[in-house]
Amino acid sequence: MTVRHCSLPPQPAPAYPPGLAAERLGALAGGRRLWVNGTVLHYCFFDGGTAGSEITVPGAARTRWVPWGGAKEQQDVVRECFAEWQGLGTGLTFTEVRDRTEAELRIGFQPGDGCWSAVGREALRVGAHERTMNFGWDLTAPGERATALHQIGHALGMLHEHQSPHAGIHWDDESVYAELAGHPHHWSRERTYHNVLRKLGPEEANSAVWDPQSIMQDGFPPGLILEPEQYRGGVHPPGALSPADKEFALRRYPPADPPRPPPLVPFRSVPLGLGAGEQADFRIDPPETRDYTVGTFGDADRVLVLFEERDGEPRFLAGRDDGGTPRDATVAARLVKGRRYYVRVRLYSAWGPGETAVMCW
Repeated sequence: MTVRHCSLPPQPAPAYPPGLAAERLGALAGGRRLWVNGTVLHYCFFDGGTAGSEITVPGAARTRWVPWGGAKEQQDVVRECFAEWQGLGTGLTFTEVRDRTEAELRIGFQPGDGCWSAVGREALRVGAHERTMNFGWDLTAPGERATALHQIGHALGMLHEHQSPHAGIHWDDESVYAELAGHPHHWSRERTYHNVLRKLGPEEANSAVWDPQSIMQDGFPPGLILEPEQYRGGVHPPGALSPADKEFALRRYPPADPPRPPPLVPFRSVPLGLGAGEQADFRIDPPETRDYTVGTFGDADRVLVLFEERDGEPRFLAGRDDGGTPRDATVAARLVKGRRYYVRVRLYSAWGPGETAVMCW
């Protein structure tokens, strides 16, 4: 299988004040490209209509139009890979939209333009009608699903693992330049340096340890790496999310705490003051819209009925009024803030000194 490489668009190097501690540099570098946790990232695919590029035909003095749209089979691979990253349970959410002006991530499939992506929040600096990600070869081919996982990793803010300063790779530079100058890449020396040979700063690395199994690690054939010795025969990552990839995503975008149910604190507690055989109505004004439990407590046999006021008249909502005598009667209902409700309580007998009350929580 032909080894293909991701080509990140060059970005201007950020300027930081001199003398910053490594921890501060790392926070600034990460904050520059990472999304705010909890962000909903909208992605869209360009269609095959008006969106595309005018490119020069090699060896001819003319240009031709190349659309950015991709077949459904190609799009489905990308959708599946977004779902795989989403399935890790991070604090980010991916949502597909049709309107490109609503999308932070805009995906094209221009053949011959390579595979690349804006890194993290760099996508926000790309024009609303331009691509932030491109797939230039067939994603349905064997092993190419990894390409989509890789580019989404860039969209999350991850950089190339083979450029990590912790990798300790000693390249045969000229062999690397020669390899990538040929088919199918035809890269310039500048592009090869930017995407392969340039070492990242410690503050840019995905983690403090090199992970040759990472989805962000490109594969390389034999003859390009001099050291470490065990990689002289090439680097061959499996093309799947490694444990370290998953750890990066969950560390940088931790899952939100699960929502907690509202505390069961009564917002209304009224002594009934009723004798056996008597009944009374009590008003409830819910402070928020949600599910509530309404009940009576105390030493008595009683029946509880919940009404909602509509057009000035009480309408039955929940409860029972069939002459039964349940103890500690409760009903559950969804109460809406701003509406008025009544609880009707009928006592049948009381047998203790304790006082009965109506409560809602």
